[in-house]
This record gives sequence, structure tokens and C-alpha cells, in this order.
Amino acid sequence: AWPRKGVEPLGRPPRRAPLGRARAGLGGAPLLLPSMLMFAVIVASSGLLLMIERGILAEMKPLPLNPSSHKGAAWRGAAFKPLDASDPDLQVRRDVRNRTLRTVCGQPGMPRDPWDLPVGQRRTLLRHILVSDRYHFLYCYVPKVACSNWKRVLKVLAGVLDSVDVRLKMDHRSDLVFLADLRPEEIRYRLQHYFKFLFVRDPLERLLSAYRNKFGEIREYQQRYGAEIVRRYRAGAGPSPAGDDVTFPEFLRYLVDEDPEHMNEHWMPVYHLCQPCAVHYDFVGSYERLEADANQVLEWVQAPTHVRFPARQAWYRPASPESLHYHLCSVPRALLQDVLPKYILDFSLFAYPLPNVTRAACNQ
Repeated sequence: AWPRKGVEPLGRPPRRAPLGRARAGLGGAPLLLPSMLMFAVIVASSGLLLMIERGILAEMKPLPLNPSSHKGAAWRGAAFKPLDASDPDLQVRRDVRNRTLRTVCGQPGMPRDPWDLPVGQRRTLLRHILVSDRYHFLYCYVPKVACSNWKRVLKVLAGVLDSVDVRLKMDHRSDLVFLADLRPEEIRYRLQHYFKFLFVRDPLERLLSAYRNKFGEIREYQQRYGAEIVRRYRAGAGPSPAGDDVTFPEFLRYLVDEDPEHMNEHWMPVYHLCQPCAVHYDFVGSYERLEADANQVLEWVQAPTHVRFPARQAWYRPASPESLHYHLCSVPRALLQDVLPKYILDFSLFAYPLPNVTRAACNQ
């Protein structure tokens, strides 16, 4: 491990923009979603869909997410095996995801490494990448995509916890190392040599999960965010609402008025959290295949065989596609049209379809 003395903090996170004054769109940085980037996303997605329809993609070998980095690092000694080669739908989605990432991130003006990012965006990124020096990997955590279980795994790999099944309240900061804790030269070394991965989820399903958890269960969020949302978006709300009865459409209205760069991490777009153009991830796992993808990652980094990703608890009821469909059909279509641009890169880069909220679909 590298010496840790003399490491300077990166400073406080940027202040969240006030609700009434937050900027619309995808934030102030011009390189995040200019018209050319949107055009690239549309062209890439349309072209890939056409290739899929014509059966061309089935004849092409899978494209590694970061082929130039497959040299020289300790984890490269692991035997890589294909992920469910028998599942053609999975292979198509992975190919679409990888090729779209390459097309979009290859556009002029897109960041090539974290030091191409504005200071605030770089700070957010480095504070969301966890480090395992023992197993030579970097994990960009995304709230509401099983990040608590991944942090539990990292603590077991570091020898802090005996088992992933230990039932303790998760401390999301202690006994964890973040890239933001390190000096620039240490950060660059790890970005160049370590295995890098993240896990993603349907953007709107992730929002629904955050809404249900934070406004239905966490008093701190009800007081900090819920009360203000009710005051601003509910006609006739009193001066001191409890904030524990925020509706899903009210939550979406709040997101429309928020600058993504200054959002709470639980609903900040994955693009802003993990910057997949500035960091060349070796693997992007999905929530839909969480346990299989996670255990494959543990095999790749040569974790001890007794360390497995925690199985989902029987009592846990995650936001499902069915519950998401039910909530979206109760949302005014114009409101959805205002929310979706905030997360369009998450949909496009990670190959998630836009929701079907036609009258016919909602009547089913």
C-alpha cells in the first residue's frame, strides 16, 4: 500500500442549489450534454438497433469495454470466461452498452480522464470510487444499486468484517478507502492498473427505489427534502409540513428543478456519479443480474472463494418493473418529458429502454 501521510482533503462538496433557483437541464458544464452529444447518442442507439434487427450484431465478437487496459495489472492473471454466452439477449445488451459508450465517449470535447473534468465533478467522482489495494480493484458505488452490500464485501476483503452476513448497521465511511483520500499520483496509478467496475440499474426504477426508501422510511430525508418539496409543489400546504407524505409526481417535479451536478447522490444520474467517459471501466454490471454479475467480479479479482456477494434477504421487496409501471402511469406525461432529459445519458449509455406509458400500456 502507498503511504497515506500528508494526504490533503479535497474540500467540502459543492452546496446544493436552492430549489427555487436550481438550473434546469443537465447542469452548467457544456461538455455533459451538448447538441452534438445528444446527436451521437441517437445515432449510436439507432445504428445499433438496426444492426440488431438485421442480425449483424450476432455475428460480431463482443467488444471489451476497455481493451487498451487489458495489460500489465495484477488482476489480469484471472481466467476470464464469458458471461452467460447462452443468453443472446444479455449479449446484445452488453454489446449495445459497450459500443454506445465508445461512440459517445469518443466525441470531441468529452473527458478522457478525471483531470479533464471541472473541479466539482472530479470531486464527486473521486468520492464515489472505492479502493481495494489488496485485490487491486476500484468500484464506483451508485446508491440504490446494492452499494451497501458491496461496501460490506469490501470490508470483508479488507479483514474488517468476518463475514458479509454479519448483521451490523452499515457505516458508509469508516474502514473504507476512497480515491479522494489519495494523492494525484496514487490516483493515476490505480486508474491505470486496477480493475474498474460499477453496477447500474434502470434509471427510473432507481428513482422509485430512492423515493420509497428516503421519503417513506428516513426521517432525516423527510425533514430535509420532503418538507420543502411539499411547501413548493403542493397547493395549500401549510408552513411546516412533516414531509412524510411526498407523492411520486411531487418528487419528480423537484428533480426537474434540480441541477444534476448538485443533486443528492441517491438520485444523481449515474453519469455524474461515475463519469464513464473519464474513467474507462472494465466491467459494467447490472442490478437485474446482481448476484451473478457480482460473484463474477469477485472471481475475476481473485477474491477468496468463501467471499460471495450477499444474497437478497427474503423480506426485502425492491422496486420492481411492475411497481414502476404503476407509478409512472399516474404521472402526467408532460412531467415525464421534463424529467427524462436529466437521465437520458443513463438510459442511452447503459442500454435501458425508455418507459412505455402509452394509454394502451397503462390500461393493461
